[in-house]
Amino acid sequence: MSTKAPPEAQTYDDWLRRPDVDAVAAMCRFFMRDAPVHQTLRNIATKLDGLGIAYAIAGGMALGAHRFVRATVDVNILVTPEGLAAIHRELGGLGYIAPFAGSKDFKDTSTGVRIEFLIAGQFPGDGKPKPVAFPDPAQAGVEIDGIRYLGLAPLIELKLASGMTGGVARLKDLADVVSLIQALHLSLDFSQQLNPYVRPKYEELCRGLKADV
Repeated sequence: MSTKAPPEAQTYDDWLRRPDVDAVAAMCRFFMRDAPVHQTLRNIATKLDGLGIAYAIAGGMALGAHRFVRATVDVNILVTPEGLAAIHRELGGLGYIAPFAGSKDFKDTSTGVRIEFLIAGQFPGDGKPKPVAFPDPAQAGVEIDGIRYLGLAPLIELKLASGMTGGVARLKDLADVVSLIQALHLSLDFSQQLNPYVRPKYEELCRGLKADV
């Protein structure tokens, strides 16, 4: 079975679904931090640092940076609207292409991995205005192993807001919060670091875990 990178016409996640691909071997590479997703993460972070563009890695890769590791097939990056414009101006066509005309996102042409941009000021979950918005990456990011990631509190805050409003497809964000609470032994008091809009949901999940013990 194949473990090579996907052809240029395919994304990494589409390639993983092919019957001739050893997906188990690919996931083993992920947990060894040697997967195409990690390569894409390191390369794009280096380029953004070189361009002086503020960013913070979000999504599944940010979970791993905060010591809860789960497999993911894309890289989510929080940027400002100005940062997004600079990224497309400076990097578009130079190893990165938009998946379709007008898309704000990229595909890394060397790995096939999708890069999805989250825009500061927009809203998680259903995309509608709410008390929790995507924050300024310069303020919400922390450096871990030389790469800027969302800090733990804003990461949890955004996942809660997404899971609360994004319908069935975003319930996995609530599951990620549950896993973070378990992995990091977070207490009920951690809710005080969160926006009041999501605080009751965090406390509900925290209390539910204690009730299950």
